[in-house]
Amino acid sequence: MTSQTTVDATGPGDKTSGTSAAPPDHAPGRGLRGHPWFTLVSVAIGVMMVALDGTIVAIANPAIAKDLGASFADVQWITNAYFLALAVTLITAGKLGDRFGHRQTFLIGVIGFAAASGAIGLSDSIALVVTFRVFQGLFGALLMPAALGLLRATFPAEKLNMAIGIWGMVIGASTAGGPILGGLLVQHVSWQSVFFVNVPVGALALVLGLLILKDHRADNAPRSFDLPGIALLSGAMFCLVWALIKAPAWGWGDGRTWLFIGASVLGFALFSFWETKVREPLIPLALFRSLPLSAGVVLMVLMAIAFMGGLFFVTFYLQNVHGMSPVDAGLHLLPLTGMMIVGSPLAGALITKAGPRIPLAGGMLLTAVAMFGMSKLQAGTGSGVMSVWFALLGLGLAPVMVGATEVIVGNAPMELSGVAGGLQQAAMQIGGSLGTAVLGAVMASRVDADLPGNWAAAKLPPLTPAQLDQVSQVVQQGAAPVPKGTPAPIAAKIASVAHDTFISGMSLACLVAAGVAAVAVLVALLTKRGENAEAGAGAAHI
Repeated sequence: MTSQTTVDATGPGDKTSGTSAAPPDHAPGRGLRGHPWFTLVSVAIGVMMVALDGTIVAIANPAIAKDLGASFADVQWITNAYFLALAVTLITAGKLGDRFGHRQTFLIGVIGFAAASGAIGLSDSIALVVTFRVFQGLFGALLMPAALGLLRATFPAEKLNMAIGIWGMVIGASTAGGPILGGLLVQHVSWQSVFFVNVPVGALALVLGLLILKDHRADNAPRSFDLPGIALLSGAMFCLVWALIKAPAWGWGDGRTWLFIGASVLGFALFSFWETKVREPLIPLALFRSLPLSAGVVLMVLMAIAFMGGLFFVTFYLQNVHGMSPVDAGLHLLPLTGMMIVGSPLAGALITKAGPRIPLAGGMLLTAVAMFGMSKLQAGTGSGVMSVWFALLGLGLAPVMVGATEVIVGNAPMELSGVAGGLQQAAMQIGGSLGTAVLGAVMASRVDADLPGNWAAAKLPPLTPAQLDQVSQVVQQGAAPVPKGTPAPIAAKIASVAHDTFISGMSLACLVAAGVAAVAVLVALLTKRGENAEAGAGAAHI
């Protein structure tokens, strides 16, 4: 094992051994700074803010689209811009923390994330919302690996898994609780309040961080940064997601679509080649020599594609097809939230006892079944049936949320453990971005294919190509494009066509998500418990 040393941020010149002995200032009863459990509380508040923002915005998307006149692609970019910026910079941010200290990067991330959130609430155009969502993602990337790095340095090895389990539960609960909190805020305050709420939360995280967090960094911390690698990975990801979002408008046979897909493939190939040549690569490819670690990364991507992509459409289904208020839509997702909160600690205990393989495979199987059930939802489906599928989805996701850190980080060599932690989070964020893009492309393609026939079959007035494109954009969000003053019988026909066409697209998207989850079952069987039991390094004994 590579030995580590820790450096107190309050005294950079003092170094103490970071392997087994507890530093004197970590002794029990010596105050708040560096206390393991208080550290967990402090970083959990910051992580909660970032995880919550991944899904709280989903419930606000219809209100944002209506207020700012956003198109379906614009709404997708509200989600994609955040996930993409977060995913692309997570590993770089982890290296920044290794180099300059995780305490510093965590606090900078808290300040920047809260400030960007406030700026979104003050924005009056979709362009500004998307721009500041990018900044949210960039600062959120500083928070996530820094939080895990602080836990690894603060907790002793025998307590680290417990701390990571609670950390994972906070992420899962925050991710699942976003729609409910978002519904309450959108209905009773405004969509802007969904972002303003991060300001006081960020202030609390900052105060606790200043009082509690203690900096730790390794002797062999990186001294340089892989700027070409960052540029290549960012460019490849942008080209891929852009192609997937624009494909419904351009067409899958259009040269522009394949130009961006080709550029993405080339970017990933050049990135992989460069990583084998640079002295301190952004992602050391040696990590992927571990089959369980590679399987864990792929599993996280597939899980996020199914979960984030599916949740994106469910909010439109509940609000625009069923006509629910934002709060009602959030409450209908309560079974999903509740099962993730209840299931996370249970999954953590099961994984500790039996290992990750069976719980992860079982969780993805339940996720596949739940997504298949959601593909059968109709405009008249009752709340009871919806609750069954939402609860099953939450129960399936819980073990994946909790177990991923152990699988990925635990199977990495000690000298690459920080990068592995960033990789685990990056996999989830990339999967979320791809899920929204891929399933959005599936939805848009089905709506474009079905809408003309459904419209004509209902004997509605014919539409010009331009009008048909406008109607399609509205239908992709589950709304009915009924002009003011339309007679009631015709309005009812338009609503019926719009909802039936949207449900057809959502059904196909959920089936694709179920197929992705089914593939993830096989991937989960390749995982195993990590052998890096001493990942916590030199923390105090609690």
